[in-house]
Amino acid sequence: MGLLIFAFAINLTACGNLKNSNLTNNPANTNGKQKTYQTTVTDKNGYNVLLKDGQYLISPTNGITASNNDNNVDNRSLEVGLLNISHDLFSTDKYVFQEGQVLTPRQVNIWLSRYSKHNKQGLNYKKSKKYSPIILNQIFEQDFLVKSGSSYKLGGISLGLALNSVDYYTKVKDGPEYHVNIKKNQQLAYGKKVAYTLIKRLRKISALKHIPILIGLFQKTGRDSLIGGNYLAYSIVDTNSSKINEWKSVDYSSQVLPTIGDTKPINSTDAASFSDFKAAIQGYFPNISGVIAKVHYQNKHLKQMNISITTQFYGYAQIESFSRLTLSVAKKYLPNNVPIEIRIESVNNLQATITKNDADDSYYVHVFSGE
Repeated sequence: MGLLIFAFAINLTACGNLKNSNLTNNPANTNGKQKTYQTTVTDKNGYNVLLKDGQYLISPTNGITASNNDNNVDNRSLEVGLLNISHDLFSTDKYVFQEGQVLTPRQVNIWLSRYSKHNKQGLNYKKSKKYSPIILNQIFEQDFLVKSGSSYKLGGISLGLALNSVDYYTKVKDGPEYHVNIKKNQQLAYGKKVAYTLIKRLRKISALKHIPILIGLFQKTGRDSLIGGNYLAYSIVDTNSSKINEWKSVDYSSQVLPTIGDTKPINSTDAASFSDFKAAIQGYFPNISGVIAKVHYQNKHLKQMNISITTQFYGYAQIESFSRLTLSVAKKYLPNNVPIEIRIESVNNLQATITKNDADDSYYVHVFSGE
C-alpha cells in the first residue's frame, strides 16, 4: 500500500528558501496579467509542490478545530499520514501537491459545529442533557493538481477526518475540566457516517463535482501523548461518484521506548537494540537527562525510529564529542535497515542531529554552533 505515516512523503524544505530550490516555471496569462506557476523538484518518493508567483500557498482552513484537543504530534501525523495514503490514488509522476484551497473557513467551521436547529449542517452530536462528546475535531484538506496547458487544474483531493479519542470539556464557563474517552469502534462508526454525508456535500461544490476524492479516518491521541495518532481506515470515491463502496484498514502502530509499567514492546528485538544503545551512551556520559525513542510500525514491521536525547552539555566541544560517540553507538546497536533520526538537545536548544533518511543511506551528523 505504500503507507509510511512517519516518513516524509514530501520535501517542503525548498519552499522556505527559494534560492536553494530547483524550480520549473510555467507562465500563464489570465485577463492580461502574467501569472507564474512553479513546482519544486523533490526526491523520487515525494510530490512536487506547486507555487504561485513564487509563493507557497497555505491552506486557509489549517488549524480550524471543533474543540481544544490539539496535540502537535497529532497534527504532523495527520498531515504526513494523509500524504502517504494519497500515493495509492495520486501518483507522484502525474500530480503535484498543494495545501487545501477548496474548502473555506466558514464551511469547515459550520461542519465542525454541533448539529442544531440553527445549524443543520453541523456534523457533531447535538447538545443533550447528558454530555455528548465532540468526535469530529478537524477536516484536513490536501489538493493534487495536474498540468493543463501552461497552468494547472485540480485533479483530485484528499481529506483527513481527525476523530477525538479523548474529548475535554467544562460544564460551566471557567469551571473544572472533565474528559470522556471515545472507543475506537465508536470513532470508526462515526467517522464513516460523517464521510458519507460529506461526500454528498463535496459533490455540490463546483471544483469537486467530477474528480476522485480520498477520505481517511484519523484517530487522535490525548493531549499529553508523545506519539501522534494513526489513520484507521480510508476510502476512495471514484470520479463522478458519490458512493463509498469500500473502506481499507490501515495496520499502523507506534510506541515510546522504554515502555512503562506492564506495557510490552511491540517488537522485543527493537526494544532490546534501543536499550543497548541507551545504556552505551549513558555509560560514557552519565550526565544525560533522558533518552527515549518513538518507534513506528507498518504491518508489524519497523519503519521509523526517532530518538531524543536530553543533555546537560553547554560547551561546543562537549556536544561535538558526544555527537560523534552517539554516531558510533548508533551504527553498532540500532537497526540498519530503517530511517533513523536522533535529536540531541538541552532543555532550551537543539544541539545536534544525527539522521539516516532512508534505509540504505549513511548517517549525517550536524552540530549546531549557536551562531
